[in-house]
Amino acid sequence: MSEKRLRTIAVNQAGYSSGGDKLALFSWDTPRYHIIDIASGNVVFTGQTGANIEDKPSGCRVRSGDFSALTSPGEYRIEGAEGEQSAAFFIAEKPYQKLQRGLLKAFYYYRCGVELDGEYAGAWGHKACHLAEGTVIGQPGLRQDSSGGWHDAGDYGKYSGPGAKAVADLLLAWELYPAAFAGVHTLPESDGSLLDVLLECTVELDWLFKMQESGSGGVYHKLTTAHFPGLDVMPEEDTGELYFSPVSAAATGDFAGVMAMAARIYKPFDEAYAARCLEAARAAWSWLTAHPHVPGFTNPRGITTGEYGDKVDSDERFWAAAELFRTTGDEQFHSAALELAKLPFPKYSFGWGDMGGYGTLAYLLIGEAGTLPSLYAELREGLLAEADRLLRQSRHDGYRISLLEQDYIWGSNMLVMNHAMLLLAAEHFSGEQEYAACALDHLHYLLGRNVLGISYVSGFGEHAVMHPHHRPSVGDHVLEPVPGLVVGGPDRGLHDEYVKKHLRRKPAAQCYADHEDSYSTNEVTIYWNSPALFVTARFNC
Repeated sequence: MSEKRLRTIAVNQAGYSSGGDKLALFSWDTPRYHIIDIASGNVVFTGQTGANIEDKPSGCRVRSGDFSALTSPGEYRIEGAEGEQSAAFFIAEKPYQKLQRGLLKAFYYYRCGVELDGEYAGAWGHKACHLAEGTVIGQPGLRQDSSGGWHDAGDYGKYSGPGAKAVADLLLAWELYPAAFAGVHTLPESDGSLLDVLLECTVELDWLFKMQESGSGGVYHKLTTAHFPGLDVMPEEDTGELYFSPVSAAATGDFAGVMAMAARIYKPFDEAYAARCLEAARAAWSWLTAHPHVPGFTNPRGITTGEYGDKVDSDERFWAAAELFRTTGDEQFHSAALELAKLPFPKYSFGWGDMGGYGTLAYLLIGEAGTLPSLYAELREGLLAEADRLLRQSRHDGYRISLLEQDYIWGSNMLVMNHAMLLLAAEHFSGEQEYAACALDHLHYLLGRNVLGISYVSGFGEHAVMHPHHRPSVGDHVLEPVPGLVVGGPDRGLHDEYVKKHLRRKPAAQCYADHEDSYSTNEVTIYWNSPALFVTARFNC
């Protein structure tokens, strides 16, 4: 039991599907509970909890309460035997449609270089920002356009690799679950001819074009000021000199992969744009083949913003080769993918540093008939084996997710959602529904079914995060934070001063602080939102 004897009734605060399974999780030994209809005040369900699970990551003995028999749409709250209360939650046929729209709209709020006005931004608008040209480090006197794209995180840096991951997640979500994106028009550009998800991705893709070095095809690693601005500085007030950091192999591989993907996806809608994407991807691939051995990226002297260092680039090269082969059918890319697949890098990971999972998905989505059968079988079997491992871990976890105690790291919620992505990929290639059910458990965790009973998505849930480490949310002086942002979540390493002071000796899953100073647990990023959107889209089809 944790030192404060938490009594949390944890639910998915976004809600549950009327006809689906519904579990609440209790962090203490309580035998029974009841559910109240908030509108009427009536008790509509009484239930018994199950057996205890000793859950080391949370420090609690967890019991579950199954209320799947409650199917009537409405808003509810659970009460324990001694008056303990859950957050409010909904039951609806499609409970995650607003959530998906919010997760996608968050990318609009991340936009750089344009004014966000009241009609579309509500209370969270700001003036156009970061319009100045940037200096290319290592090339004296060279300055070039740097505007556009998405701010990466709680600061205003823009990074090629993480941006590519975020776009890839969104494009994959549309490719696998297109029905989930129909009829959504929430952007200034929405006109019904191109879905919002594809319109929003072009914002980042158009900026990524600017990150490709003219003449060489290589891609600059990042674009930032020399140092982070203060936490209350609004985007338009961040006027420090902008710097393009040098080309890196990791950034170039990610760029080639996402541009090849975009070329395929946008071709039915805009052939000229698709051709531009493919030309850029081929140029990046030419740079990669001309530079087979490149040192990992480190920050240039005088730059202290996020490094996103990556010493291994074989995973990014594999993604680039597989994606180019899928898009073009060109055997040179197939041969390259076959050779790269022999190297020992993680092939089922979707993190910004380990991108091999995207290459695996690209190859498998071609289909067995268009690939080398032995590699196809190897990658498919490996993917399913990894999904089975996550499934086993989830079954032994009190909160039904796949994180072990040591997995509560900086950005643990990215792991939660990336694991859910992998489980859904396993469902796609196997047809087994248990993978999807496990992925949904991960979404439940993100939306409040965790030991702290907090929704880790701003604006979604009665007890949602309120104080993210996000400069616009701090500097705009609006009470509510920018909505739809996924925060990093518990980090047992206690990597910032606030949590070192306030969370010492806490169990791993409780090492979270909803405070603007806690950048290691409460910052936001585009590549935490993107896998959450992918997972949510699956359950909106």
